[in-house]
Amino acid sequence: MDLWLSVEAKVCNFVVRQDQVMAFRRRRKNEFHLEYHNKKKKITPQIIREVLSWVFYTVVAIVIAAMLVMGFGKSVELVGDSMEPSLYADQYVLVNKVSTYLTGPSRGDIIAFLPNGNTNSHYYVKRVVALPGETVQIIDGALYINGTMQVTDSEVYDKMEEAGIAASPIKLGADEYFVLGDNRNSSEDSRSANIGVVKESWILGTVWYAYGGEQGSSGIVGSGD
Repeated sequence: MDLWLSVEAKVCNFVVRQDQVMAFRRRRKNEFHLEYHNKKKKITPQIIREVLSWVFYTVVAIVIAAMLVMGFGKSVELVGDSMEPSLYADQYVLVNKVSTYLTGPSRGDIIAFLPNGNTNSHYYVKRVVALPGETVQIIDGALYINGTMQVTDSEVYDKMEEAGIAASPIKLGADEYFVLGDNRNSSEDSRSANIGVVKESWILGTVWYAYGGEQGSSGIVGSGD
């Protein structure tokens, strides 16, 4: 009898412990679901709006950065000494494509262009001295625009030893520019028959910043007009 009671007591204790274990597991499971449910409730419409706003402004920033790089960040390396002392060989210049597209170059601007639109050539970098519709000529080493000698030009730059094709008057078309290197007697520019006048469609843009190279300094490139 005592043995049976002892066995019965142990069985009861085991059943009680199993019930306690199951109850503990159910309580933990309920707590987990409650905690998970509470966490899910934290994803509010306000949080969603904030996330979407962050995504939107990130995309806008990327687009603006890409536009700035495409419009102002094209880099061109200078070849030769034709623009000294304004710019030096092996320097790099950044080109503003936007202003050229909107208004075209102004007198005195330094531009980068492909001679004759030849995509197999490197970019040439020269200064605009005559604009569409004007007549340009070089007489006794001096620059003439519409028959008037450009006194300031003669004071700043060396007298030109070669007039090239500009020995005779050149009437520029509606989309044509006449360009010269600042180092006038060491420059292949619009005076050369194989370069000639520069059409607007051949122009990459206006040089606005220079950097790098063993000579020259980094900084904004201004108009020489």
